Amino acid sequence: MSELTHFDAQGQAHMVNVGQKNSTARRAIAGGRISMLPNTLALIEAGQHAKGDVLGIARIAGIMAAKRTSELIPLCHPIPLTHVAVEFALEASAVTVRATAETVGQTGVEMEALTAVQIALLTIYDMCKAVDKGMVMSEIQLLEKYGGKSGHWVAPSC
Repeated sequence: MSELTHFDAQGQAHMVNVGQKNSTARRAIAGGRISMLPNTLALIEAGQHAKGDVLGIARIAGIMAAKRTSELIPLCHPIPLTHVAVEFALEASAVTVRATAETVGQTGVEMEALTAVQIALLTIYDMCKAVDKGMVMSEIQLLEKYGGKSGHWVAPSC
């Protein structure tokens, strides 16, 4: 098992030094889902929600969140993102979210992709909670990553 890199020899939390790492193209893909009542999904799908375009607003929220990940997650490096995409799929009583984050740099973009997914899901919840307080967010995970020393990785469930 790999050692936890965010702790020093004394067990204290610290920011990992990535200064000696090579800059490479890096990409991470994360996903998640929010389950809801069929009527809630119907409102989203028809674009008839009183608050407006739920998925459009959730997409912008996810992109904005990815750009601000280092302000939200302690010890996360601020990185220049070259691309962020947030996509949705409608399923039976659920919306799935897939976020892709890309950079050329010395550290990965997994946290940015995961943050985009989580904030997109939270935005859907916030916009729809008046009609469905029982929505459930689940299956939030890293699906795939490319680049860096560890190369290409795919989640076992994919």
